[in-house]
Amino acid sequence: MPQPISENQWVLTARRQISELSAVEGKKPLLTIAKSVRNKVELSMRPRQPGNRITLPFEWCERQWGDCYVRIRNVYAYAAKGHTLVEAAELAQAKAPSKNRNWGAYAKDFKNWKMTADSGIKLTTWEHDYEPVITMAIGLLTAKKAPITAQALVLACVSEFRTGSRMRKIRVRSLVSFLGYCVDQHHLPDAWAPPKNLRPLIGAEKPSEAVRQKADAFAHDQQIIDLIESLPTEVGPQRDREAAMQWADATRLLAELGLRPIELLHLKVKTEEISGEAYWWCTYEKKGGNGATKARRIYPLPLVGADGEVQQWNLMARWRAGLIKLPPLESGNGAGECWKTYFVRRPAWVSLKELMLSQEDKRLTAYSFRHSYSVRGTRRGIDSGSMATSMGHSIQTHCQHYPWAERSSTADAFAKAHEPLIAA
Repeated sequence: MPQPISENQWVLTARRQISELSAVEGKKPLLTIAKSVRNKVELSMRPRQPGNRITLPFEWCERQWGDCYVRIRNVYAYAAKGHTLVEAAELAQAKAPSKNRNWGAYAKDFKNWKMTADSGIKLTTWEHDYEPVITMAIGLLTAKKAPITAQALVLACVSEFRTGSRMRKIRVRSLVSFLGYCVDQHHLPDAWAPPKNLRPLIGAEKPSEAVRQKADAFAHDQQIIDLIESLPTEVGPQRDREAAMQWADATRLLAELGLRPIELLHLKVKTEEISGEAYWWCTYEKKGGNGATKARRIYPLPLVGADGEVQQWNLMARWRAGLIKLPPLESGNGAGECWKTYFVRRPAWVSLKELMLSQEDKRLTAYSFRHSYSVRGTRRGIDSGSMATSMGHSIQTHCQHYPWAERSSTADAFAKAHEPLIAA
């Protein structure tokens, strides 16, 4: 009777090593190996379920078994923590060659791609939104104990920022874009592919313990005029005077144009080709639940003081002549926070806030200038649709957030309906 052909001695040794590595008392070993149809080492793990079988990049031969076994031990270290073999292999692959990757070169390629292709961002956008977080990420990735997954890296780079804050959102999205580029263009393993749902990384828009700060309009234009005139533009050290002049102009633009604070960074002047008329143009596009707003023309509404005098600030002429210099607006949590940081130390602002809160239960913020613009336009008889167009949102949003506009339109409509009856 012919004797069965025995397996090669190295295969018996290999299977014994795998059994000892994944031995479970009273049960069969969790890991098994076999030769794949392409003569590679195939690794399987119990329980038999999707993701628990992988083919390793090693030949089924004694010469490569030593390196293969080292890889299996690294993979099993993650599998023993509850990962499937597919997940464990990706984690092991991400960790092993991390220090050998040229992250700095990847970042340079990514910068070039963002500025010359993709969305074609400006250098200032790169320096504000991308460079700080990517530089931090590269520092972590080249450290002794580097993160081994995209999620771990992103969380390490944004932990200092409040959940839901604007800067945390910017950092998460910038880093996720970088990692996605690395996976697509430099063929990094899937462990570096960013998650599709970014909400857990960014966090809630408002912490549960935070009180929502609703912004109200000023009682009248004179309050805004007095606030601007209170800034120390002509007294004190030169540095303080220059800062005061910059913030005074920024506030004038917010008030007369009804801008969101961030829109100060997206403001331009265009000229009509036929008439030659100059006009304000805002390139900011706000994404929200009701869709994205588009770049738009803005129509100024000059303020009128208590004496009936129209404020002639000559903002457009000064802007075109390069005489308006905006203050720093890109640090911290955005332009609104920058405005607040400066004005929170101004006695006129503090006293006005306290007065409005105590007498009228109204809260003033940097957005109050925008709300006052809406009230001013409504008082001057501008319809809700036109106001919404200039302010850069839908008429539904305008009526929802500026109820006085809807009330005024309704009152005017009924008044006009009664005019013929009264005349008769």
